[in-house]
Amino acid sequence: MAKKPAAPRKKPAAKSAAKTPVRRKVVKKKKPMAMEWKFAIVGLMLILFSPFYYGYIIKGFSSTWRWVKDWGQDPNYRTYSSFDIRIPKKYSIHGIDVSYYQGKIDWRKVKAMKEDEVQVKFAFIKATEGILSVDPYFQRNWREAAKAGIICGAYHFFRPQKSGEWQAKFFLQTVKFEEGDLPPVVDIEQLNGVDPASMRKELQDFISYVEKKTKVKPIIYSGLTFYRDYLKGHFDEYPLWIAHYHQAKLRVSGDTNWFFWQHSDKARITGINHVVDFNAFNGDSTAFERLRIPKILSY
Repeated sequence: MAKKPAAPRKKPAAKSAAKTPVRRKVVKKKKPMAMEWKFAIVGLMLILFSPFYYGYIIKGFSSTWRWVKDWGQDPNYRTYSSFDIRIPKKYSIHGIDVSYYQGKIDWRKVKAMKEDEVQVKFAFIKATEGILSVDPYFQRNWREAAKAGIICGAYHFFRPQKSGEWQAKFFLQTVKFEEGDLPPVVDIEQLNGVDPASMRKELQDFISYVEKKTKVKPIIYSGLTFYRDYLKGHFDEYPLWIAHYHQAKLRVSGDTNWFFWQHSDKARITGINHVVDFNAFNGDSTAFERLRIPKILSY
């Protein structure tokens, strides 16, 4: 009998591979930032985002640019970009003079304007002209400029063909000077068809009347050429205010009794919509205070 084939042997089951343990990555904990560094970073951020920081940077840049721009020019007569004019540097007290031509003025803005150490400290305001004309903006300017903290003076535009005494009366009827104001001013620029001797006679009548009533020596304003041609040697005891534009120096003799110099007629002032005359006072703050009216007047 034939033999049955042997049953195939079962293959032994493969042993399951042993599982390799998975190692977890060890995450190192970051050390907390030291408090000193935190304060340093916060402080740096405050500086970088501070308007004072950028103001300092901009100011430094502007100063450098101005230095480059003014290279080779007279260091005592440099450009002030805010005022859009060149200003002699040796003077520390500055001011303006205004009339109806400047229109309505925001005197608080005028007072607040400043570049370096230059700002408007005083203002001469037109009051009257001849024997009939009152500047339409005088009363407002006289009131508002003083309220803003600007030291004020008033001036009369003189007409030589008319009575000097009557012009003086008209001027003092319009302006009530008070303690601390600047002295009265008479503005003489033209002959208006009269001869120089007649002009000086009427001007002397005006000055004498104002000085008698106020007990203050009036200031005489004039252009440099008119002063040299018609006034020099005749009114030397009175303080002078001289117009001489766009020059680094007022070219007068050392014995000239000048107190104010109108050195530009093209200044730009915040709060004023038209160009305006710019002036410098010839002296320090002590001399300026001595010039102001010392007591309340009655006239």
